[in-house]
Amino acid sequence: MTTLINRRRMITSMVGLAAAASLPVPAWAKGTSLPHARNGFGELSGEEINLSIANHHFMTSGRMGHAFAVNGTVPGPLIRLKQGQDVRLHVTNKLEEDSSIHWHGLLLPFQFDGVPGVSFPGIKPGETFTYEFPIRQAGTYWWHSHSGLQEQAGHYGPIIIESAEQDSRYDRDYVVLLSEFTPIHPHEIMRKLKVGEHYFNRTMMIATEGEMSGEMRRMWGEMRMNPRDISDVTGSTYTYMINGHGPADNLQLAFDRGERIRLRIINGSAMTFFNVRIPGVPMTVIEADGQPVDPVEVDEFQIGVAETYDVIVAPQDGSHAIVAEAIDRSGMGVASLTSHSGHVATPPPLRETPTLTMVDMGMMDHGAMGHDMSGGGMDHNMRDTSKLPGDVKVGPGLDMVAPMPMDRMDFPGLGLDKVPHRVLRYTDLRAARMNPHREVEREMEIHLTGNMERYMWSFDGKKFTAVTDDPIRFGFDERVRVKLVNQNMMAHPIHLHGHFFEMVNGVDHMHQPLKHTMVVQPGGTATFDLTANEPGDWAFHCHLLYHMHAGMMQVVSVRPFPHEGHH
Repeated sequence: MTTLINRRRMITSMVGLAAAASLPVPAWAKGTSLPHARNGFGELSGEEINLSIANHHFMTSGRMGHAFAVNGTVPGPLIRLKQGQDVRLHVTNKLEEDSSIHWHGLLLPFQFDGVPGVSFPGIKPGETFTYEFPIRQAGTYWWHSHSGLQEQAGHYGPIIIESAEQDSRYDRDYVVLLSEFTPIHPHEIMRKLKVGEHYFNRTMMIATEGEMSGEMRRMWGEMRMNPRDISDVTGSTYTYMINGHGPADNLQLAFDRGERIRLRIINGSAMTFFNVRIPGVPMTVIEADGQPVDPVEVDEFQIGVAETYDVIVAPQDGSHAIVAEAIDRSGMGVASLTSHSGHVATPPPLRETPTLTMVDMGMMDHGAMGHDMSGGGMDHNMRDTSKLPGDVKVGPGLDMVAPMPMDRMDFPGLGLDKVPHRVLRYTDLRAARMNPHREVEREMEIHLTGNMERYMWSFDGKKFTAVTDDPIRFGFDERVRVKLVNQNMMAHPIHLHGHFFEMVNGVDHMHQPLKHTMVVQPGGTATFDLTANEPGDWAFHCHLLYHMHAGMMQVVSVRPFPHEGHH
């Protein structure tokens, strides 16, 4: 008991210090008694749904801290809807700060999209806001706060929209919502990243330096980069969760012998890419981001922040570990899929941390650098801004240029390109339903830019605060091909609100898979075709929460052009 009280006292004082450094101290940080949030979620359905956002304590796997819980749980409730219904969601904000809910992946009128300052003013303390819209689609989605950094602290939950058509391919259906919990307040994490973006990576750096050859060490040092700087925030502070349960909770998902099970896997984390596998059990991918794809059987896949994949599995009798291993291998979320109540599957050990390569810097190989490796040219080559288009702003917010960015849609994700089993690639995805045929009318390029040392992130070198008056403009119903060019060494999951775009992944254009979030690999490019047929102003951003918060966001404005030829 004393340990718990001491830990509570310590966390309260840490949170207090973090808050005191910036804003007036909120009530929850003054040691005020707060209710404990329950781990996991209940379910709500129907045409009228009530949600309430409030301060809570939360605990899992021995870590405890403050949470923004919705209806008293972390994650918040599963919202189950039916295609074709109308819904009214009444959201009450019991916090001392503004809040919001964004319905991630849902097609709806833009004023109900839930992004403060873009599509509505936000929900003030003590107020209730009603979201009202028809349900136009089916599939697996999720919801989360779009205010400050609340999403990191528990303010998110799953959405299932049942199709009007019956699906006889499975007997049972589970949500597998992946996320993280940390006792450190999100604003304190942001402060630490600003002070030094390696803050949560120190042990990884030391390990790497010991393994590298002298030449490699000198090369990375010359570029002022760390080949294991893969995740900005790691298992040193995060507990990785499945459905609100850390590994120590022994979460079990029951099944009966011979059943086929649909797992709706949602990456609802703030900052973590996960490698998902069930050792010994193949997974058949049937949907990506809620949209049907031709079935693809794999043994593992990497899921970017905010993506969803639905898979069908047919496990043998017994217990099987559902493993969501963080991309940097600093921890994992674990649950047991079991036909024997009380039996907990043993997860595999963590694998070795992967290391970034020349390709992740946008270089084919050493020779592509055009400079002698031992000279001082490498650093110059990585920062040669003369190759950038004129509309990319060059300044302190841009400290790296990929010399030869190339299409990496076929790359399965860092650490999964050398494994012996089958791994999902974007190039494996093919839309199950045919897309309407449309010729591309216009092409554009958007550069993903940043300064990792200063923790500045942007599109085209411009932070969000500097570009709100100059949105990305699309004419209503215009067909545009957008090429995203990643100028740095981190994978970025890029999300467009209010639309599905078609990934240009090499399949015939009538079957390009529909997505709302797409990972752009380090030093690589990724392209999508968009028919801009949802009018209004929409957020467009990196879904790594601290990247968005640091400026990697834009507004996409879809409306009729005032006169012909205005692009």
